[in-house]
Amino acid sequence: MDLGRFPIISILEDMLEVPEDHNEKTRNNPSRVYMRDAKAMAATPADVIEHPNAYAFVVDMPGIKGDEIKVQVENDNVLVVSGERQRENKENEGVKYVRMERRMGRFMRKFQLPENADLDKISAVCHDGVLKVTVQKLPPPEPKKPKTIQVQVA
Repeated sequence: MDLGRFPIISILEDMLEVPEDHNEKTRNNPSRVYMRDAKAMAATPADVIEHPNAYAFVVDMPGIKGDEIKVQVENDNVLVVSGERQRENKENEGVKYVRMERRMGRFMRKFQLPENADLDKISAVCHDGVLKVTVQKLPPPEPKKPKTIQVQVA
């Protein structure tokens, strides 16, 4: 009997963290890594602003230190902002959380960079819980001058 066809089995495998290669042929579900990344991206809102000479990517990151944030460029055109927010481990006797609403764990955001982005001129600044990544634009290409061809008389 092929249990991989039943969605509940797939969900249980994910909950129990069954290795990815287990029952790989019978599962058409997205991988746990994909789902984790999708959740991390959905929970990381951002603004993208175009200026005359640069693009600005603004991401709210309250409670995260600048050294806990990683900014990198993948595949020569994808800006990736990632990191992880850890819950404070306060082990005081008799202290317990009544409500936990702040998101903890991994965060990530990917942005497709336009063709005129200068990958050598990227800066990132985190101030008061707001990360601002600035990507300078390449100068516009020089317009090509028309080439004049001399017509010869035969």
